[in-house]
Amino acid sequence: PYHAYLIFYLRMIYRYLKMIYILIFYYDRYFFLTAIIGLYFAKVQGIKTIKSGMINIYQNKLPTYEILSGASIAIAALLLITPGFFTDLIGFLILIPFTRNIIFKIALKNKSKNNHNDDIVDVEVVEKKDEL
Repeated sequence: PYHAYLIFYLRMIYRYLKMIYILIFYYDRYFFLTAIIGLYFAKVQGIKTIKSGMINIYQNKLPTYEILSGASIAIAALLLITPGFFTDLIGFLILIPFTRNIIFKIALKNKSKNNHNDDIVDVEVVEKKDEL
């Protein structure tokens, strides 16, 4: 009967060591793969953003969206290089233009709510003429 327990525990130790080996061996590949794929998509999105910004500049428009988009793409690239599942998820969500627009709308809506100023004074300017 003791042989059965010994065999059972040896099998359990073998399974745990095999799981640890798989996690260590494939986990680093996962990080490199997400970093490479993420940086490629960041490059593609960055080029599209630069082109869109140049079109706006040629049309004498202020490229506000493109500036915000470029900064968020840079943040997404940094998140994708950083190891971790959560940072990869957030980085890929920022890289997708649809979710990036949603994030901008939420951020700007919260910003516009905070900018209401109740201390507005209505004044009228009267020019004084010099009388000599």
